[in-house]
This record gives sequence, structure tokens and C-alpha cells, in this order.
Amino acid sequence: MADFNDPIQAGPSWWRNAVVYQVYVRSFADSDGDGIGDLPGITSRLPYLRDLGVDALWITPFYTSPQHDHGYDVADYTDVDPLFGTLGDADALIARAHELDLRVIVDLVPNHTSDEHVWFQAALAAGPGSPERARYMFREGSGPDGSLPPNNWGSVFGGPAWTRVEDGQWYLHLFDSTQPDLDWRNPEVGDMFEDVLRFWLDKGVDGFRVDVAHGLYKEESLRDQVVEEGERPSSGQVNSDHSMVSLELKDEPMWDQPEVHDVYRRWSAVLDSVGDDRMAVAEAWTQTPESMAAFVRPDELDQAFNFAWLLAEWSAESFREVVVDTLAAVAPVGASPTWVLSNHDVVRHVTRYGGGEQGLARARAATLAMLALPGSSYLYQGEELGLEQVDVAPEDRQDPSWFRTGEVGRDGCRVPIPWGGDSAPFDFGPGEAQPWIPQPDEFKGLTVEAQTGVAGSTLEFYRAALAARRAHALPAGDEVTHAGVDGDVLELHRGDLRVLLNCGTTAVPLPQGTVLASSRSVTDVLPPDTCVWLG
Repeated sequence: MADFNDPIQAGPSWWRNAVVYQVYVRSFADSDGDGIGDLPGITSRLPYLRDLGVDALWITPFYTSPQHDHGYDVADYTDVDPLFGTLGDADALIARAHELDLRVIVDLVPNHTSDEHVWFQAALAAGPGSPERARYMFREGSGPDGSLPPNNWGSVFGGPAWTRVEDGQWYLHLFDSTQPDLDWRNPEVGDMFEDVLRFWLDKGVDGFRVDVAHGLYKEESLRDQVVEEGERPSSGQVNSDHSMVSLELKDEPMWDQPEVHDVYRRWSAVLDSVGDDRMAVAEAWTQTPESMAAFVRPDELDQAFNFAWLLAEWSAESFREVVVDTLAAVAPVGASPTWVLSNHDVVRHVTRYGGGEQGLARARAATLAMLALPGSSYLYQGEELGLEQVDVAPEDRQDPSWFRTGEVGRDGCRVPIPWGGDSAPFDFGPGEAQPWIPQPDEFKGLTVEAQTGVAGSTLEFYRAALAARRAHALPAGDEVTHAGVDGDVLELHRGDLRVLLNCGTTAVPLPQGTVLASSRSVTDVLPPDTCVWLG
């Protein structure tokens, strides 16, 4: 087991109890006034992340890309898109982060490329049966004349998962049609990604977040998906408004195939060859905690996102079940758990918990409970400001799912964050124009500038909570010795640390003990929607 008394940045396995801050590169900080965040903008704000108290930052894709899916459609994995800067800017960011004792995790997108990637352009030019097409999932169509898709799979972003090209063949894209899926049974694909890993490791990055880690391999027969009544052929990753995750589909021949684990065994060897302080974390939407844990066996990846915490309803019993099931799943493989409440693909948790004062109170309480747990916590930019989901006007929406389905997508959690000032762009960048997604007037009171030094502000709560985590939660050990529910109150014990989370509607007596941290002021009672740590 990890020694949680060690300094977070010292030595190997630093990620086992780190707090990682997700930077959505387009929406964090803009250095040149074009309204889009960039690498120099991130570098300029690194002292803020150090002072917030996080240990690492995870940066969403900044590689060369036509930006149809905001960087998750990669055209060149070893260069920086001019929209975000240069390779020199990436070097400067990594160096500055390390000066500030911050680790850097970069996003890797191995399931698919952009349709502008040199490989896919060569595949289109080479034609059916060529080695170039064998790098992707090209197939003949079904029906008498091949005019129907090869199977009934649906795209995560809506509509069919197949697009036909001029010569009659179809290619698979489980996401947008501009994101063709690679065929990982072709050894060229694995060789290419090993080169990509080594390129960024040589640049000094500390880890990788693996996009769609449960994808890559599809069931080799490419059979139809068996769909139960009321379901639609789909990947089963997002619901109808593309804001929350659904794991309701029982049959998923396009996901979580056993061969995918061979990829991560190879990657683990690459990381180990560089040193034992490099890591990888999987974005793996799996059906059970046990299938999630398979990605973090000792010879595979180091962590996997635990979306069960994010998906849990607001109840003491729901949170208790997530804690117990997660710890039980990762214990046999010796992995550290992860916890997350928001990211760039889901509705911000203040809004999910009801919005307004109640939503914010619940969001802060859930965050404090999460930070008390063993393992790593992943924060999403802007949550430390208490930002809610923004209702983005239709004419300003950018998410490809909006254009494919006409349904509200993920733009509301991707609005650029406010740093200061009284009006847009709230010091997001130089100039006075709105950024790539307009910011609402309500951001005025939520800026970093407006909240800094203000007692009771959400920003100061996060700073205090992260400091309390270092002082009290990490030295408490890596085991939860008790996880119980009394009425609507979740009680967790971690060594001498007691955590109480009131998910009910009435206040309850507060047990004796020293208050070490709380999500809002407490006296002799624990109010509803409040979390407290007792020593």
C-alpha cells in the first residue's frame, strides 16, 4: 500500500493520492485575444493552480486538428495546433509546471483520428483492399447492392456509426463522421502509438489520460448489436441530451473487448522503461466496478476514472454503495481509486444537484466528502468557482452532437472561465470581445478576482479543503475503516478522521470532535446538504 504520509510530489506513484485539475484548453486562458484558450495562456495561470493546492493538471488535446470535435479529432499527434501555440510553447508549459511542482498529464486519443490525418487521406486515395485502408475499419455495405451500413451500430453523437465513401465502402466512426475509428488489429496502429507515447515522454510529460480507453478493439465479427425494446442502436455512452452517461445497454460489441488489455500491457512497459514516476489514467465507461478495475491491473494502466461517484444520486446510501463497491473492486489489483464529479462531457455538478443555493451547497458537500477518500480526486476547471451549467443559445453552440441531432450538447460546461473584471471576457484574454462560447453576465460575481480572499466563497472553500486534505486526510491512511448510513447521513472513517455527509432535509446533532473542515459553517448541528470532517 502507498504511504500517504509521503509528500505528494516525492518519488514514484505520486498519482495514487494526487488532486488533478482538468484544463479544457479552449476555455482556460487566452494569451493572444482570439477568444480561444491556448498553451501560453495556461502557462501564465499555473501559479493560480499551485496556489489552489492541486498536484497536477490534465490538459485536453492541443494537437494539430481541424477542431470538428475541439481537438478530439487529431490530425497529427506529435505537433501543436497553431490555434493553441507551438511545440516550443508546450516545452515552456511543461518546464514551468515542473518549476512549480505541478505534474502534467496530456490527453491521448487512440480510438480514432481526424479524417484529415495523413493515414486516412491515404486510405481514401488507395481504395478497397489496400494496406492504407487496413489501418481503419473499412467494410463493404450490407443489402443487395451494399447500400446499407455493415451493421446497426449507432454513433455516440447520434445517427449511424458508418459513412459511405465514393467507391462504395463504408468506414466506422463511433463518434463524429470526421473521426474514423482505427483498426487496432493492424500492428501498424500499435507501433504508431508507441512512438507517440515516447515522443511526449521525451518532452517530459508525467502521464496520459487515455480517451475512450474501453474502445480501440471491436468484436471482430462486427455483428449487429442486440437491442432491447425501448433502446436504440447506440454506443451507450451518452443519453439523449449528450450531457450525462447512460450504461443501460446490455450488449456492447463495440466496447470493452478483451484484446484492449494487451494494448495497455504494452503501454505499461513503455512507461516503465522511462521511469516509475510516469502514469496513465483510463477514461473507461464500463458496466461494473470489476470491469473498471481490469484496466488497472499491475501490468496495465495506473488508474481509471470512477464515474460511479459522478453518477450517484444525492443520497447517503448511493454514495455509500459507490465507496464500498469501488474500494472492493480496486483492492484485489492493488490500484488506487479515483473520484470525479464533473468533466468536459457532463453537466456541471452544481446544476445536477439542483442549481442555485441548494445545488451549490450539495456540490461543496460532495466535493469535501470526495476529498476525504483514499485515492485521487479529479477536479474540472471552474468548479472551484461554483460555476453552473450555462444555457448556451442555439446560435452559439459548438458541440458536434448538436449539429448531428439538434439536441443540446456539452457546450454548457465548456464556457470559458471568468478570471476578473465586470464584463465579458472577464480577463479570459486580452480585448473586449466575447470568447468562442459567450460568457453570461452572471459570471461577474464568480470570477477568481471577486472570490479571492472572500470568506465563505467557493474558491476559498476549495483552497481550504485542499489544504485540509493534505493536513488531515492523507496522513489518516489509505483505508476506509467504516462506511455506514444513519438515516440520511453518510459516515466514513479513515483512521482517526470522521466524515459526515448530511443528504437529508433536516439538521442532525453533530457528534463531539474537532471540526477540521466543513463545506459551510456548522455549530452543534449538521445542516442539510453539508459535509464536515471531525478529528
